[in-house]
Amino acid sequence: MPRTLAPRGAAAVTGGLALIASLTACGGSSSAGPADSRGAEKVVTVYSADGLKSEKGDGWYDRVFADFTKKTGIEVKYVEGGSGEMVQRAVREKTNTQADVLITLPPFIQQADGKGLLQPYVPQGADKVNGADKSTDGKWTSVVNNYFGFVYNKKELPEAPKTWEELLDARYKGKLQYSTPGVAGDGTAVLIKSMHDFGGKEPAMDYLKKLQANNVGPSSSTSKLAPKTDKGELLVANGDVQMNFAQSKSMPNLGIWFPAKEGGRPTTFALPYAAGLVAKAPHPENGKKLLDHLLGEEAQRLVSEVGGGFPARSDIKPTDANAVELTKLMSGVEVFEPDWADIDKNLTGYVDAWKSATGS
Repeated sequence: MPRTLAPRGAAAVTGGLALIASLTACGGSSSAGPADSRGAEKVVTVYSADGLKSEKGDGWYDRVFADFTKKTGIEVKYVEGGSGEMVQRAVREKTNTQADVLITLPPFIQQADGKGLLQPYVPQGADKVNGADKSTDGKWTSVVNNYFGFVYNKKELPEAPKTWEELLDARYKGKLQYSTPGVAGDGTAVLIKSMHDFGGKEPAMDYLKKLQANNVGPSSSTSKLAPKTDKGELLVANGDVQMNFAQSKSMPNLGIWFPAKEGGRPTTFALPYAAGLVAKAPHPENGKKLLDHLLGEEAQRLVSEVGGGFPARSDIKPTDANAVELTKLMSGVEVFEPDWADIDKNLTGYVDAWKSATGS
């Protein structure tokens, strides 16, 4: 089903799951939510990177949150934004914690752990998640798998570009844009993939400096770039497979592709939505129940069919039409595994190098 996604990188409070008014970055105690017979609040608050919830109410979050509330009676309070933005918000609230569950893309889930924002909890079903997609100490576990990618306008370009080098062509001047590294998860992914493909930080920055001549400029929101690409305002932009695949259902000119270095193979890497229980969460038991639900078989079987993504559990093998199309899309693409420990440690330095190279 077609979905319209909330802007990636811009904080948004959505629909019937609207965030309670007192849940603000500046703190303040929460107003009471629904309570069970023992007086405990029947509420759980989720801070998440965007991409899994739909403005039309037919996204994966919409479905699994509704199922969770029906099953448990626990209301889901939800706020979204860029991965880095959600971590920064949780940091500001450390003395008055508001969120129970934090869901972000790498390397921001590792950053959250490093800042002491997460507490150990291994959800039911986490034993079915591959080792690279969860922390060794139980602080976070992927709930939806995903991959980094780019989009292009299929109407204006008869076929997708194949290499990074092609994007330096003058035809892309003012028609190319990628979201801001260090702010957006997908923007940070541009740095990670370019450093891998070009063989290190320096050659990657040399390339991105040249690419800046064609770049429209910074964007805190990745999801806003796909509509611009579909309309022809842009020819090429960055994104991720799950979000862009879902967007393409209502954006007929949107195509997904994976850049290669000239002479090499197209590459990508996993960019999963990773979830953790927040340290000093106001409703930790409810948070644990939600994490169990997100990794449950029923929710995982809906990841491709409803969300346009890939199940985090290796034992779930979907065969729906979306799953077949996604498998075909990934065919022939080399998937590498970033050194997340290095990226977490040196992210600030990499972002600073990008700023220096591009003048951003």
